[in-house]
Amino acid sequence: MGIDFLGEFSQESCFIFFTIGILFYNLRSLLIGKSKIYINQINYKILLLFITICLICTLTNILSVISNYFKHTNGIVRFIKQYLVLIYFGYFFVLYGYSVLKQYTLPSILHKIRRVFLYCFILMWIYTILEVLIVIFNYNQLIPVINLFDYLPFVDVRLDFKYARISSISFEPPFLAIYLITISGWMYSYIITNKGVTKFIPALSVLIMAFLSGSRTMLVVMIIQLFVFLMLLFRLAQYRKYFVYFVTICGSLFLLTILISGGSVLTSISKKIETLNFTENLTKSISNKSRFGMQYANFQVFKDNPITGVGFGQQAYHNRVYYPEWATKNNYEFELWYLNENEKSFPPGYNLYIRLLAETGIIGFIFFITFISLTLYQLNRIISNSTESERAIAIILFISFVGFYINWLQVDTFRIFGFWVCISILFTLITHRRTKNINI
Repeated sequence: MGIDFLGEFSQESCFIFFTIGILFYNLRSLLIGKSKIYINQINYKILLLFITICLICTLTNILSVISNYFKHTNGIVRFIKQYLVLIYFGYFFVLYGYSVLKQYTLPSILHKIRRVFLYCFILMWIYTILEVLIVIFNYNQLIPVINLFDYLPFVDVRLDFKYARISSISFEPPFLAIYLITISGWMYSYIITNKGVTKFIPALSVLIMAFLSGSRTMLVVMIIQLFVFLMLLFRLAQYRKYFVYFVTICGSLFLLTILISGGSVLTSISKKIETLNFTENLTKSISNKSRFGMQYANFQVFKDNPITGVGFGQQAYHNRVYYPEWATKNNYEFELWYLNENEKSFPPGYNLYIRLLAETGIIGFIFFITFISLTLYQLNRIISNSTESERAIAIILFISFVGFYINWLQVDTFRIFGFWVCISILFTLITHRRTKNINI
């Protein structure tokens, strides 16, 4: 459900709740005279430097930014909106998350956050089961039941009868993908922290929901995240037996499903694999043509402005002249949305890394890559030398970050709340370890 007055966050209802938390926390800190929190960690300093670099790159292109105009929006306004998003997450959100989380022990952080995700996931599955029965198995008599979810705040029931794609409460498959990428590590962690056969259910449920969604990107990312998790289990001797258990259970369930379905599952899997062939489907898929066309155009912008780019938030003003004919020809998306002046939403770049190359040049790109690479490096060190709760959180964060970084190959926004929550948890984890004089 859109909330227009929120601007860049008009489609992000969770922005309301986090912002209320930020305001109340800062008000409380002001009333009790508590000094502001500063995170004395190298990766946070690199994040702040990256935010500063984005400003500097824009100032070096100020004449171009002032003259930019598209979709009734000038370059200055566009920069301010995009830069405020970055400051909101990189400064206010991270500091708020860190300030709250560091008051809890690591086991408490693990269990509290994971419990919230689990309860939300159960609610998602209730909706998903109804959605599957209606959309795939044509139990239309259940439509009045699923419509009850419309009474929940910020939820709009949407059933895709045309393509039979499952999106659950998240409204569209791409948003379901981001949700599953966010919670997958937390659901997998039950395997290494709990006992009994039921500890495998959350992980299997994530994989099943990803398969039902029909999202190509989600399948790729979830498979890679699963592979990373299995490799971490196999790498750590104390968890190696869980690797064997999980692979055995998945294999047994897969064979059982094939026998029960009479081979229809294999046919479905084969069709999904065919959809992953982007090269073959490039001329057939409108979304693929738009995606690769945008990425190509942004890379051309970078080639013309390799050092400082064209300014933060300015990609859409410059890449229009580089849209390739193979992407725009017979493509209604460009006519209706991307090149339509009356459509207020700006065209996405479909790749955060290429977007940063185009907007901040090689300088901003290097700082950002250094920042995200350092997160994986630190987590790898923690996984190798840590207590049980530290290792569990580190594994969760490692899986989550891998998912976010791969997903950024096809989205170009910083408005990924799960990523910034994980950054706050990482900073908290490092601080807890430092208090124990453990060198990371």
